Amino acid sequence: MTAIKDIPFRYDQVGSFLRPEKLKKAREQFANHEISAETLKQIEDQAIIELIDKQTQLGLKAITDGEFRRSWWHLDFLWGLNGIKQTTPNDGYQFNKVKTRAASYEFIDTVSFNPNHPFFEAFTFLKEHTPKGIFSKASIPSPTLLFNRKSSSTFIPENYQDETSFINDLVQTYQQTIQKFYDLGCRYLQLDDTSWGMYTGFIENAKTETEIEQWHYQCNAGVTVINQLLANLPKDLTITMHVCRGNYKSDWAIAGPYDHVADYLAELNIDGYFLEYDDERSGGFEPLAQIHKNDPAKKIVLGLVTSKFPQLESQDSLVKRITEATNYAPLENLCLSPQCGFASTEEGNYLTEDEQWAKVQLVIDTAKKVWHDA
Repeated sequence: MTAIKDIPFRYDQVGSFLRPEKLKKAREQFANHEISAETLKQIEDQAIIELIDKQTQLGLKAITDGEFRRSWWHLDFLWGLNGIKQTTPNDGYQFNKVKTRAASYEFIDTVSFNPNHPFFEAFTFLKEHTPKGIFSKASIPSPTLLFNRKSSSTFIPENYQDETSFINDLVQTYQQTIQKFYDLGCRYLQLDDTSWGMYTGFIENAKTETEIEQWHYQCNAGVTVINQLLANLPKDLTITMHVCRGNYKSDWAIAGPYDHVADYLAELNIDGYFLEYDDERSGGFEPLAQIHKNDPAKKIVLGLVTSKFPQLESQDSLVKRITEATNYAPLENLCLSPQCGFASTEEGNYLTEDEQWAKVQLVIDTAKKVWHDA
């Protein structure tokens, strides 16, 4: 049996943190042409250094730059790929109660690797300022976002004649991108993926068997592209996946149990999952059994602490839920984290920085109580 990797850690985090007010102000000033790009970068640099120090003080074993240089968790990355450009549609995406600001992308050519992608410089800065013995964690959106549309058919850009050639380009682009992160010193990379949350929600609410079958076709396409891009990557690189259900101004976008996609998640050749379990939208822990059965080496990070609201969960309730999860996967395969980032977009969720760090501290303290190797 393949040995379970140390990563993800018993207490871990998804990646994004609330932007400090001075950084929010600087971004606004830059947008209004009141400060230069260089001045904005200096303010970003200092904010990230302070964030690194805070994460280090708390004892996190893998730290991020909080996504402080991004506006969106996904779009900033996609805009940096060759063949894709930034667009501003007429409307934003409708979440449960709120609507996002309007931003999107379109294909202007075939997709390919950009060796000058700004995320590489951003990671280099993080790596240079991360203390020895601590992992610098990179996060990028999953390639499935590029062939998902709100329909049950795989999206194929007009630059391509068929689905296979499109997926092949996505695979090559992501393999080269991830290899570049590795060459820069990355050993822990996370794919953020809203697709599986979408699929489980759409399958849950499908009106016909034909519609369900078409969504399952999308799931199979997702398994294909992800497993192909993971092939032949360095063995000492850990790849995890955060299955997200939407995170914008403390609102969510998707509801539905993991049952509908558990078989597909189990097929993915990744090292660990970050699964959101902060409320009833995610259903029960039963799907963990299928994931574990298919690959006993996979770790599952339970997102039991919500990043959306300031109220602090009780440690006893968290321990109880972890114990419940062990009915479906062994304790040694489980970890703990917030359910999502605290600011998937620069607006952030509705809590303070102090409340954010109290959530992180709760995750750490609870993990140390539950796992002897935390």
